[in-house]
Amino acid sequence: MSDLIVHGGRPLRGKILPSANKNAVLPILCATLLTEKPLRLLGVPEITDVRKILEIFESLGSDVKMDYSTGVLELHHSRTHFDPQVNRLPEEMRSSIMLVPPLLARFGVARLEDDVKGCTLGVREIDPHVEVFQHFGASVERGAGSLIVRTESQLKAVDHWLDYASVTTSENFVLCGASANGVSTLTNAACEPHVQEFCRFMQMIGVPIEGVGTSRLRVQGVSSFQGGEFRFDEDFHEITTFLALGAITGGEIIVKNSAPEQFPLIDRTFAKFGITVEHKDGWTTATQNGGLRVKQPFTPNILTKVEAAPWPYFPVDLLPIFVALGVKAEGSVMFWNKVYDGAMGWTSELSKFGAHVFLADPHRLITFGGGKLRPAQVESPYIIRVAIALLMVAASIEGNSRIRNATPIRRAHPRFVENLRTVGADVEWIESA
Repeated sequence: MSDLIVHGGRPLRGKILPSANKNAVLPILCATLLTEKPLRLLGVPEITDVRKILEIFESLGSDVKMDYSTGVLELHHSRTHFDPQVNRLPEEMRSSIMLVPPLLARFGVARLEDDVKGCTLGVREIDPHVEVFQHFGASVERGAGSLIVRTESQLKAVDHWLDYASVTTSENFVLCGASANGVSTLTNAACEPHVQEFCRFMQMIGVPIEGVGTSRLRVQGVSSFQGGEFRFDEDFHEITTFLALGAITGGEIIVKNSAPEQFPLIDRTFAKFGITVEHKDGWTTATQNGGLRVKQPFTPNILTKVEAAPWPYFPVDLLPIFVALGVKAEGSVMFWNKVYDGAMGWTSELSKFGAHVFLADPHRLITFGGGKLRPAQVESPYIIRVAIALLMVAASIEGNSRIRNATPIRRAHPRFVENLRTVGADVEWIESA
């Protein structure tokens, strides 16, 4: 594990070119296994999870040519093979569960380790995925420390209604439906920007999909898949993160943003902390004048709230970023995580900075911001944007702080520290003792 040393108190100013969204890149990489035609992907970020998936492809015999300096990836899966007795999908990366449908389509079998996981966000069940595989006609059985998914024939088209709008389950449904016989319909589908981007890639390789961006998807199964070239969008998480970093330090960071239509609710949430967001000519800027201050609700005697849930609610992955703003801003805010039951436990670390926060229950937190903060050494859980939130608070305080176990940042944000330095931050990686 690696720590981040932050020499805070400097206003951050400048321009940033954000990377692609990990949550779009990884499922799309999994989907590439469906086709035996050549593919060229543009804007692939140099992050640890990308390296892991490409290593899997190489172990399966795929032709992989990755140039991280340009972000160009050339893939050809024509010679790919899979043996469940030999090949395993990495348990430390939750997105590996989306390799199951392409392996079923190509080889009729997939092996998944029992404890596949990602960030430590509480219990993250795989039952919805198992239900999808079984509905399409696959069998799922437990092996020694693993799950074996098999199909004896082509998957059959189904109609399915999800218990909740799960991103990866929705993507797994689309992957299964792409090779099923007939038209499959998913109700209560996730519709986040990265799900829409994933669906556009599936359309590019020849899968007809209706309802992209809505809660109901119709997927037409096909017998063969195309190749082609696909360019990834900028990550709205990273765009928001750099905008918030500029605002919390009293500076101004301008970020490339080709999809401002994704930002109305994010913009309004920034406004709750006295931050104005402007989109112009493909770039986005966030400014705050006179310090961060919580906007009071029109209704008296209630707290300003930030409620995070599946899209089109405020994105739950961005909640820690705004908790950091709440710690710094004058006033009180209630943050409500309606998705994960273990995602707020880190907030006790904020007290080491001198912050006043109250965890009401596993889902709700109140910040009482605007007090004097001090540098500190804090411990990050294995959650990407929690590590960044702790860094944000440290960057806003004059003096030296240390974010222990900040390694998860590298799972989603390539050259994160290098980008911070270009806008004036004094921050460095060091190996943990």
